[in-house]
Amino acid sequence: MRLPVVPRISKLFVLSSYLLVSATPFVPLLLGRDVTGWTQLLGMQVIAWMMLWAVFKRPACFHPLLLPAFIAIPLDLYLQAYYGQTLSAHHFAIIAETNPGEAMEFLGHRAWLAGLLVLIALAWWGGCWLLCLRSADLDWTDRSRQVLLTVFGLAGVLVLYGSLTGSSGQDARRVVRFDSSLVSSWELPALPSWATFSINAERFGRTRPLGLGVAAYEFWKERKHLAALSDSSRTFRFGAVQDEDSDTSRTVVMVIGESSRYDRWSLNGYERETNPLLKTEPNLVSLSDVVTAVSATRLSVPVLVSRKPARSSLKAGFSEKSFLSAFREAGYKTWWVSNQMSFGEFDTPVSVFAKEAHVVQFLNFGSYKKRSSYDEVLLNPLHAALRDPAPKKLIVLHTLGNHWNYSHRHPQAFDKWQPSLFDVENPVHTDPAMKTRLNNSYDNSILYTDWFLANVIGELKDTRQVAGMMYIADHGQTLYDGSCKLAFHGHNTQHEFHVPALVWYSDAYRRKHPEKVAGLLRNRHAKLATENVFHSLLDMADIRYPTERLEWSFFSPQLQRHKRYVDSYGWTDYDNATFKGDCREVIGRDKPLTQEK
Repeated sequence: MRLPVVPRISKLFVLSSYLLVSATPFVPLLLGRDVTGWTQLLGMQVIAWMMLWAVFKRPACFHPLLLPAFIAIPLDLYLQAYYGQTLSAHHFAIIAETNPGEAMEFLGHRAWLAGLLVLIALAWWGGCWLLCLRSADLDWTDRSRQVLLTVFGLAGVLVLYGSLTGSSGQDARRVVRFDSSLVSSWELPALPSWATFSINAERFGRTRPLGLGVAAYEFWKERKHLAALSDSSRTFRFGAVQDEDSDTSRTVVMVIGESSRYDRWSLNGYERETNPLLKTEPNLVSLSDVVTAVSATRLSVPVLVSRKPARSSLKAGFSEKSFLSAFREAGYKTWWVSNQMSFGEFDTPVSVFAKEAHVVQFLNFGSYKKRSSYDEVLLNPLHAALRDPAPKKLIVLHTLGNHWNYSHRHPQAFDKWQPSLFDVENPVHTDPAMKTRLNNSYDNSILYTDWFLANVIGELKDTRQVAGMMYIADHGQTLYDGSCKLAFHGHNTQHEFHVPALVWYSDAYRRKHPEKVAGLLRNRHAKLATENVFHSLLDMADIRYPTERLEWSFFSPQLQRHKRYVDSYGWTDYDNATFKGDCREVIGRDKPLTQEK
């Protein structure tokens, strides 16, 4: 008698495939890292699979829903291996805000491998579905399915009841009133503690395959929230006014840097002369100890331009406006001029604030690719803004700075240190063999940033006004330091959290505000964070408002030290952490605080 070998193999193949899809959240265990709450994670996955199978009965019916999970496997594994992260709403947002050309350039010559992996995932998914369609061996047909559906139904009723009554395992009762012609009102008792339960949405989002749906939903909520922010904050006011001499012409320029790290600036002691022009500026002050909370532009810039707390940086949006609106209230004409992309139809955490300006210009119509413009494209709009008849101006310049590909951030005239990436077609930042070229090109990009900032200062000098410029980078970079095998950002290293920041002031500003210059010089080595920027920029412009906190301004003698939290395995106190190995990985001495997203 012939044994039914093929059906058995088919069944084993499908079950093994589902097991592998579910296993991706536990990959860190194979890499020697911990998985927080792995037992709960495993339990959630088992329950989710049972519910999916019970509701649909046949794998052939629910298998199409698993397509995103199969396609996401290569990306999930890449993020786990290289960044120690799982695919989340944040990554969906990055993908949405990245055009295909940029993604291809980022992958370099490995783009073909990424495409091949996607094709393999599609073939794998399609093969499983074909086997499910041809076989009924995995159909759930016995009575246990009905029992489980009943259990899930009861659990659903309890969750709904708990949401109505506000039950949380406490003895408190919440009154729910129903008014009608028959019943005036009555109340529902709260559930006893043994009947209440909750699902950790963030943790369930790490499960596979259904957790991807949670991440996608969180991404959709973020987009909706960002789109509605301009309406919800329309009536918000700081009550900001110019403190004195409101008729004095003033100009403040805020330059937001990109992917720049503190120790690659010769102003800060780097052995290579990467700042030959800035070092000649007598009114320039470099701040020596500034950290950013998150090493991602879309999350770090909102903290930099508003009063959004560092520990809220992973949450979408913010209920307040940025310093742009505060300057507007104080009578300033405002500009946001960016060499980064506006991302078309999407509101992003950065563009929501940019839209507060009177004049908004996004000048990069390419991408991070070679055809994108150099930061010097910002100089003509700056020149025009400085000649605008408005007596008081705030001009924000958002640069591409030192973003990968580093050799695309500057003209060849700045290709000083060799060998560089200038003559390399489609380099890959994750290839350690590129270490020397990568580092040389990065330093060349800093050299160009020096030239760019010197030109900004030159433009401000020509106005002969009370003027100042502040520069700060959104985050830094890891660059295969020593024996470290990591590059780019997103790795929880000191190189990515410790950022360059500097202030330049005109001679007229020094004469007008000697006490602020003295405060700046006094605080140049203070422990600061990007959270200080909002307060300091308004203080620099001598703008007052009822809720100001001068203890957060590095221009003020009232400056006080505050805890500096960074996104490293939870909210880690940067000043109570160790720096591990050549990567300088930030490891808290105390247990990091839990993050809310």
